[in-house]
Amino acid sequence: MEQSIRDFLSCLKVGKGYSNNTIVAYRNDLAQFHRWLGEVTEVPVKSWADVTKRILINYVLYLKTDREYATATVARKIAAIKSFFHFLMSEGVIQENPTATLDSPKVRKYLPKAISQEDVEKLLNAPAKRPGPRSLRDRAILEVLYASGMRVSELVALNVGDVNLASDNVRCVGKAGKERVIPIYPQAARAIEKYVNEGRIQLLRDAEEKALFLNHRGRRLTRQGLWLIIKRYVEDVGITDPVTPHTLRHSFATHMLSGGAELQDVQALLGHASISTTQVYRQVTDEQMREIYDEAHPKADS
Repeated sequence: MEQSIRDFLSCLKVGKGYSNNTIVAYRNDLAQFHRWLGEVTEVPVKSWADVTKRILINYVLYLKTDREYATATVARKIAAIKSFFHFLMSEGVIQENPTATLDSPKVRKYLPKAISQEDVEKLLNAPAKRPGPRSLRDRAILEVLYASGMRVSELVALNVGDVNLASDNVRCVGKAGKERVIPIYPQAARAIEKYVNEGRIQLLRDAEEKALFLNHRGRRLTRQGLWLIIKRYVEDVGITDPVTPHTLRHSFATHMLSGGAELQDVQALLGHASISTTQVYRQVTDEQMREIYDEAHPKADS
C-alpha cells in the first residue's frame, strides 16, 4: 500500500510538475489516512481495494470530531484521498472507486485580506529602524513582495541572477515550473541593489551561494524565516489586522485593480492559470468601494 502512495507522489512530481510543498502536503495527508486504516478500522484493510465508502465516511467523522480539524483542513485531506483513488483506478490497482460519490465538506470561501496602502508604507519603512545587513535585506524583501505580488515560495527561491536591475524586473518560477518575468517599480529595484551591494555581502558565507535572500547563517532564507521577519515588523509598526507574507500578494493585486489595472494583466503578474482565481480580487475592491461609500453616506437613524 505504501508503494502505491510513492507511485502517486512520483506521478504528481514528474508527470504533473507539482511543487515540493504540494508533494509534502499530499504525502502527509495520505500517510495519516494509511495509519488510521491500520489502527482504527474494525475490518482489516490489507489493500486499497478493501477501502469502502463507509470506511471513508468514518474517516471524515474522525477528522471532524476526534481531531477537531477545521472544515477547510478536512476538505483538503479528502481532496488528496480522492485524487489518490482516481490515480489507483487509472493504474488498475482498484476496480471501483469508493470516493466517487463521497461528498467533501463545504468550505466557506473567504475573500483574500488586503491591508491599506498606508499600512503597506509603514511595513516598507519599518526595517530602516533596525540598521545593518538584515535591515537592508528585509527592506528589499518587503519591497519585492509588494512590487511583484510573488508567492512566498517564489521569493525565497530567487537567485541573484534572477534580478535584472538594468530593466527593473525579476524572473521567477511559479507553480508547475511556469516561469514569468515581473516588472518592479524603481524603488524596489534600488532596495535590491542596495541590499546586494551592501547587505548580502555581509551575510554571505559561501562565495558559491546563489540565493538572493540569505539568513544569518549565509544560507537561503526559508519560508518560515520570512514569516518570522514579517511578523516582527507587523508588531513593530502596530498593525492590528492579521498579516502574513501572502497578505502583501493580496494587497498588490487589490491595489492594482483599485488603481485601474486590467484583470488579465494582474492575472499574468500573479501567475494564475485561470482568470477566475484573479477575479476574486475584483470582489475585494468592490467590497472596499461599498465600505467607502457607506462611510461617506451614513444611513439616518430610524
